[in-house]
Amino acid sequence: MSSSTIIILSAFLFSFSIAASAANFYQDFEITWGDGRAKILNNGDLLTLSLDQASGSGFQSKNEYLFGKIDMQLKLVPGNSAGTVTAYYLSSKGSTWDEIDFEFLGNLSGDPYILHTNVFSQGKGNREQQFYLWFDPTADFHTYSILWNPQRIIFSVDGTPIREFKNMESKGVAFPKNQPMRIYSSLWNADDWATRGGLVKTDWSQAPFTASYRNFNADACVHWGSSSSSCSSNSGSSNAWYTQELDSTNQDRLSWVQKNYMIYNYCTDTKRFPQGLPPECQSS
Repeated sequence: MSSSTIIILSAFLFSFSIAASAANFYQDFEITWGDGRAKILNNGDLLTLSLDQASGSGFQSKNEYLFGKIDMQLKLVPGNSAGTVTAYYLSSKGSTWDEIDFEFLGNLSGDPYILHTNVFSQGKGNREQQFYLWFDPTADFHTYSILWNPQRIIFSVDGTPIREFKNMESKGVAFPKNQPMRIYSSLWNADDWATRGGLVKTDWSQAPFTASYRNFNADACVHWGSSSSSCSSNSGSSNAWYTQELDSTNQDRLSWVQKNYMIYNYCTDTKRFPQGLPPECQSS
């Protein structure tokens, strides 16, 4: 039996494999749009996205994942980035898609970026939480992480948890657990809503706008096309992230971020939900 046949059979027999290696952007990602505005540099160690008045740009992972811990270091558009959005997220396809979002809403020079998060399950989102950051995200690279397992989704910045979305299927809340997702990122113009609700428009004299990426790492289950709905018992469940939850120290850090840096929480927006807050908001 040839080595290529063995590889094909292995992929066919096992729906998941574990990926846990530092990235090379040539190996792990493909540029999907932007007509040359996205670039892979430094022998695959760095990726940049650019936006000008004609177009933004974007990329996606070659692999699909179903649960894992995904890390990426980003350095955001510096200076006057009003009107721009840098999106970094996991998403499946179809009309009932799942999605886990980081979106960075640009600002006028000197104003803080807004970090916008959302979780979609079965095509339903409307679960926005927004934060300021406790550092300048344009001055250097910082690590933005998504931990996704069957029990919870944890958003973290430089290892500090900022948001937790728990599996509340017992309350009738759909949870992303059956659809594999790719990693996507894009830099695009959203000056109809991104900065002060669209009041501040993109200043194209500042273009091109550029965001940079490095040190991607996926400790995750790679999906090979099977219809299986979770990691097999001999793969995902043997990894710490598969059952990870917030310990008391990280619960305290999460509370610190939410007390000091959260600027919007759908779970407290009674005007938006006059008939009652969503069920996942009614339990810790």
